[in-house]
Amino acid sequence: MGLFDKIRSEFIDIIEFIDNSNNTIVTRFERFQNEIKNEAKLIVREGQQAIFVNEGVIADIFSPGTYTLNTQNLPILTTLKGWKYGFNSPFKAEVYFVNTRNFLDQKWGTKNAVTLNDIRFGMLELRAFGTYAFKIIDSGQFLKEVVGTNGQFTTEDITEQLKSIIVTRFSDAIGEANLPVESYASNLNELSMAIFSYMQDDFSVYGMEVTKFLLENVSMPDEIKKEIFELSRLNSVDINKLTQYKTAKAIEVAAGNPSGIAGAGIGMGAGIAMGNAMTQNYTQSQQGTPPSLPTETTYYVALNGQQSGPFNKNQIEEMLKTGQFLKDTLVWCQGMSEWKKAEEVIDLQNIFMQNPPPLPNN
Repeated sequence: MGLFDKIRSEFIDIIEFIDNSNNTIVTRFERFQNEIKNEAKLIVREGQQAIFVNEGVIADIFSPGTYTLNTQNLPILTTLKGWKYGFNSPFKAEVYFVNTRNFLDQKWGTKNAVTLNDIRFGMLELRAFGTYAFKIIDSGQFLKEVVGTNGQFTTEDITEQLKSIIVTRFSDAIGEANLPVESYASNLNELSMAIFSYMQDDFSVYGMEVTKFLLENVSMPDEIKKEIFELSRLNSVDINKLTQYKTAKAIEVAAGNPSGIAGAGIGMGAGIAMGNAMTQNYTQSQQGTPPSLPTETTYYVALNGQQSGPFNKNQIEEMLKTGQFLKDTLVWCQGMSEWKKAEEVIDLQNIFMQNPPPLPNN
């Protein structure tokens, strides 16, 4: 290789971008007066795209690979420049590197509470937070719609806009889900999927795609949470025991009330009344409460193809004596699934033993 070739090879540019951060989306390759030498090497790494811009117009876009820049590799730029037979070094163009990898673990949350009208608790305010991931799927669109002429563009530059989109879609999703507010915690995955599907069109207009979305927590006012917990316990806690427990706690508070003589008197009076109530409950639980009086069973009777009654057993016995009521007469009472013959009902079998059957017809 001659001296001229050695000097010439030293002036061949290498255009590349090595990203040492985890938040750079777009960076502009800075050159002195944007001059790029003929036969320069362009290196585009995996997870990147390189965009050549001429006087504000996007020209050529390069995917991962190594390229020698000339009129063959820059067909659009060649057309824009009007090069018919090649170009002389140097030439001017802006080069932007766009990271197309996934940007993971992006945080989102509601700045202000979202108002929801719940059918059980009325108007209430909710807050939520979670994470999402996105990537650039159309680098040219992203450069035009978002970046503009910025030489450096990071995730922080677009975070607030993306959060606004997510919070809006969160509000839409919880409104359309029509779930009781106490069910949100157990349906985070379903809500995440609903919000995820809503956001795709919002991101695509910027040349972006949401690749993952997670709703990690939905919080509500403390008084609503307390009420939900109380209601959930009512189904599993003995009400009498719960009342006794709360009475005991109230006595404890009253006994420790340091509000002076008057307050002490009120506390003592309340304590005595509560103590009496506890004693009464305890005595009843020890002695047992008498069972409720038995109720008389009444029956509906099928007479002449019509439903009649209800009748008690004494009335049915009178009907038996007059021949109106027979063993095969159909009867029904509360708790029976269907009409049955009287002789099949255990409770009525004894009346047939106490009364003689009707006389046969002569």
